[in-house]
Amino acid sequence: MSVSTNDLKNGMTLDLDGTLFQVLEFQHVKPGKGGAFVRTKLRNVRTGAVVERTFNAGVKVGLAIVERKEMQYLYPDGDASVFMDLETYEQIHVPAEVMGTARDFLPEGAQAQVAMHEGVPIAVELPASVTLAVTETDPGVKGDTRTGAMKPATLETGRVVQVPLFVEPGDRVKVDTRSGDYIERVKA
Repeated sequence: MSVSTNDLKNGMTLDLDGTLFQVLEFQHVKPGKGGAFVRTKLRNVRTGAVVERTFNAGVKVGLAIVERKEMQYLYPDGDASVFMDLETYEQIHVPAEVMGTARDFLPEGAQAQVAMHEGVPIAVELPASVTLAVTETDPGVKGDTRTGAMKPATLETGRVVQVPLFVEPGDRVKVDTRSGDYIERVKA
């Protein structure tokens, strides 16, 4: 299946020379002289590398059909992670390269969207933030109320984030999955 470069949209997945790229940005350029062209910023789905490519306007490029399924994260299995399709109960192994940092934010039993291309997982998409339990952190010192002071805390997934001094083990905190930063403490 192919699509014209005139019809590109952000988020589309393209198959260029057997490699999958996701469109991050695109811009149609019509110079005073010469033909129009489309300037794009593409992210390699496998490696995460961002490249810039320019196409002539109206050229056909390969469109990859990507299916997104809501799946439940079950457990780690060596370098891979095991997910279960919530409709068919089929289990799939997602390699560590595809998981990336998503493993740091997914406790066992949590749900995430797994993007599949021709039956092969190509990405794990998380919500913008997740709520996780703090398993270990230094106790806050009574009377130490410096504004903005932070301390390291280990989350239930093993990820270490900087949290304010008042956060204690057992507290639940909301964490930004894109940057890994603490957002807020969540009441139980």
